Amino acid sequence: MKHVLISLALSTALSAPAWADEVVMRYMPSHGGVSAHDLAEELGYFEGTGIVLESAGYASGGPESLMALAGGSIEIGSAATAAVLNSIIGGNDFVAAYPTNGINDQVQSLFYVLEDSPIRSIADIAGKTVAVNTLGAHLDYTVREGLRQEGLAQDAANLVTVPGPQLEQVLRSGQVDVAAFGYWQTTFEGAARGNGGLRAIFDDTDVLGEIAGGFTVLRKDWVADHPQAARDFVTQSARALDYAREHPEETRAIIARVLGERGENPEVAQYFAGFGVRPGGLATERDIQFWIDVLVREGKLPEGKLTARDVLLVTGEEVATK
Repeated sequence: MKHVLISLALSTALSAPAWADEVVMRYMPSHGGVSAHDLAEELGYFEGTGIVLESAGYASGGPESLMALAGGSIEIGSAATAAVLNSIIGGNDFVAAYPTNGINDQVQSLFYVLEDSPIRSIADIAGKTVAVNTLGAHLDYTVREGLRQEGLAQDAANLVTVPGPQLEQVLRSGQVDVAAFGYWQTTFEGAARGNGGLRAIFDDTDVLGEIAGGFTVLRKDWVADHPQAARDFVTQSARALDYAREHPEETRAIIARVLGERGENPEVAQYFAGFGVRPGGLATERDIQFWIDVLVREGKLPEGKLTARDVLLVTGEEVATK
């Protein structure tokens, strides 16, 4: 199927000067990993740009991050694509700056059961309890879409929220039937897998195919007020995505150091599988349009009201097709 790869650099309309020498960008990191902008900071890519990253405390999931972004508590949000679209539909003037992660054969969300569980497929999770990091985001929508594809009610499974560091524990203790490790939680997934006794029953590529998992999000008014900082933020974050792909061992070492400095377990960094994003931090229209179509089908969005290009912060230039 033909699709268009979209550059996530800012348009020339946003190239106007006039931004402060120092621009503080607050954000909410996730347990067990680092974002591309975290990595860019560690690599020194923001030096000379005036951008200063500042942590505002951990987010339990994307919806919490988007709420903080909407309220002005942070400048950088991050969430699954469906959650971003729901937030925009709800009236927030957001733009998707760059894909935080992608799902493919190397990086994906995995749904685990105990090795002796009778659950073998997506269809078998009907009536079962599934642990996800948050509701209304990627794992929630993946489960709902997977059940729909099996001809089952989208609410046939019982979803409960569990923080990433506790996913393995609640599964092994029998508190849940299935534990979903998101594509951004490869560190926790690798550690759980390494302890043995678990079996993956499906992953999100089985349901969604190869697609961006989520996006780093900015407010449109902030972009308008800080055009050069926004350009530098996207450019250098995309540069860090490429670094991670080209230097996986060095990236794991950086993640281990950052996690240690945060007081987290640095040992899980060895399981970092990459960001799974295309070279250059590129997105395709399908990355957004797939979820727009889902929301239209669910009656949450009128057909034609929103397009991928309305959401992506793009140049509008076609840089590659296939």
